[in-house]
This record gives sequence, C-alpha cells and structure tokens, in this order.
Amino acid sequence: MSLDHLLSVSDFEQAAKKVLPRCVYGYVRGGTEDEQSLRANRLTFEDIGFLPRGLNIVDKRELSTELWGHKYSMPLGIAPTGLAGLVRHDCDLELARAAKQANVPFVISGSSSVPLEKLQLETTDNWYQAYFPGDRVRISRIIERLNAAKIQVLVVTIDTCVAANRENNARVDFTIPFRMTPRLLLDGILHPRWTLGVFLKTLYASGIPRFANLYEEIGPPITEEPAHGFRTGRDRLSWDDMIWLREQWKGRLVLKGIMHPHDASRAEKLGADGIIVSNHGGRQLDGTIAPLAALPAIIEAVSEAFPVMIDGGFRRGTDVLKAIAFGARLVFVGRATLYGAAVGGEAGVGRVLSILAAELDRDMALLGCAQLFEVTKALLRTRSVIAL
Repeated sequence: MSLDHLLSVSDFEQAAKKVLPRCVYGYVRGGTEDEQSLRANRLTFEDIGFLPRGLNIVDKRELSTELWGHKYSMPLGIAPTGLAGLVRHDCDLELARAAKQANVPFVISGSSSVPLEKLQLETTDNWYQAYFPGDRVRISRIIERLNAAKIQVLVVTIDTCVAANRENNARVDFTIPFRMTPRLLLDGILHPRWTLGVFLKTLYASGIPRFANLYEEIGPPITEEPAHGFRTGRDRLSWDDMIWLREQWKGRLVLKGIMHPHDASRAEKLGADGIIVSNHGGRQLDGTIAPLAALPAIIEAVSEAFPVMIDGGFRRGTDVLKAIAFGARLVFVGRATLYGAAVGGEAGVGRVLSILAAELDRDMALLGCAQLFEVTKALLRTRSVIAL
C-alpha cells in the first residue's frame, strides 16, 4: 500500500493492525485493567469544542515553536515508546531519523533496544527518558553514561513505581521478560511480513533484542530478567532524590507523569526545566483523568515561563491545538508514530508527522489564527446542552 493512501493516524493504526502480530499490536494499543484511562484520553477531546474567529488574515501561518533556545518546526514531538523494536527492526533508529528530518524532538525510551550512543550519532538533540531506581549510586552511573553520550535533556518518569496490571498483555501471551509460546508462534506464522522483516531480520542482524538503555550498561536480552530486576527500587524513588538529581545533572531536567497541580509546582520549585503532563498513555493507574483534563489546573499552578508539555491520546491537529490553547508548550505522540513505523519504517513515521503538521496548519487557519500564541483558551468551550 502506498503511504499516500493513508490519510490519518487512524488509517495508519488500521494498517498496522494488519501487519503486526496480535500480541504486538495489543501491547502497543492497549491500556491497563478496564482501560478507563485509555478511553478517557480520547473522550476528553470530544468534551471540548472550538469557537473559531472569521475574517482574520491567516495567509502567512507559522507553526514553529522555541524551547530552551531550540526552534522546532511545530509544537509536536515523539514520545518515548518502550520495546519499539518489536514493531520494526531498529525502530528507535527510524523514529530518531524521522524526528530529525521533521525537526521535532525525539525522546529515547529507557526500554528501547538500540543503544543511545548509536542514536546520538543520528542527532545530538535526542532526549532520554529514564526509569530510575531509588538508588543514587546506580543513578550516578547512568548519568555518567548520559554525559558521555552528550545527552542534553533528561526526562525522569515518575509514574511507574510498580508494574501496572496490564491484563490485556497477559491475555495475548505478551510478557516481560518475553517468552515464546505456541500461540505466539502461530501468530508469527500468520503475519509473515512481520516475521521476516522484524523478528528474523533482528535475530540475524543482532540477536535477541536487549534492554539497551535501561541501565548504566547494555542490559540483557528481553527474554531474561535483568540482574537488578526490571522495576526493582523504583518504589523508593522520591522527591528528595529529584532534589539531589537536580544538583548532579547539569543538563535540562524534565519530570514526566505529572498529573497533580501540587506536583507540578513542586517540580518547578526544585529547579526542573519542565514537566510532561501524562498518565502514561493509560498504561499505569487505571481510572485517572485524561492529561488534557488535568492540564488547566497544572498551568495555573506554575509560572507562565515554566514549560508544560503533555502526551496522551493525541491523534489529530485539533487535539494538539486544544492542548496549546490551554497553555501546553509541546505535545508528544507515541502510538501514532509507532503505527507509522510498523507500516512504513522511517517513511511511515515521517508521513504521520507530515499529516499532523498539515492538520495543524489547516486547523489554525480555520480557527482564525496565524501564530501559535493566538491559539488561546478564549477559543475553547466545554460542550453542553443548550438551556432553552
């Protein structure tokens, strides 16, 4: 299928569903437990409508935005997505290349399989997302690795103190460490394009994928339990550790997984350079409100100059503009670009980003805005029944 025939993120998801084995697609798409948070992330966009303005001059539109002195082509970035190598051979590399081509930030996942040092050869503007244990000795060693690789932006995930209850993964035999089962073997046979182009190609090129960026060294294969445990010590990570980390880390520090206004305020006070409002794509605590619903109160809790970013359920340019209107500086997408990678590799990711850029450009014009700063909450209303 020509990528030009795929016109939306939804089109890419449907195409990816056909390419990927049931277990891999289920891992990418799914949430936790009853998937209340996953559904809320999308439904919240429907609760908010636009009040467009007409007869504004919008013939010279500008999507670019600046953060920490870096000018990006649009207020969009690629979120960290763990185990992306199961979606596409060297998927992290193709995501990084597409982000570079589109001039948007790419966040390396701590659970990725292409070593961050190799990714840094593509572009030195990559961010790194950490799953830190509450062990300062080990954190110090990871920081040494990041400094050696010239990582400039460290994103610390704060919402994974314990493993989530991902029943959907268990139902399709998807486990970490990864275990081959007869049902998974049959799933691979039924998806020969994935088996040949991802599974066998990866085994031939580099063997079983590894947890390449989770620790201070290249970790074990995804089929083995890491020596330190996959999540051991994360339940001891605290705000005191973040204060200490701020003293140790000289680059930009971002906290990801902020949902409460008090936590947002605390992050700013300890000296963080920004936050990402996120419920982990509906993949951790089920029943949380959507990040977009949490965003207004968080914006009120921090200073105007403090960068607030967001992820969670973004699929359209209109979704992005609603977050920008509430005060978000950048919006990150994860599943959308994974679907692009599954279907077309780097070109597929680039096509997804170009679709979102085109939607942003068109939707800004239809709102009556030529510049991002003109997209404000004055253009938003909560949908409600009209009282007669």
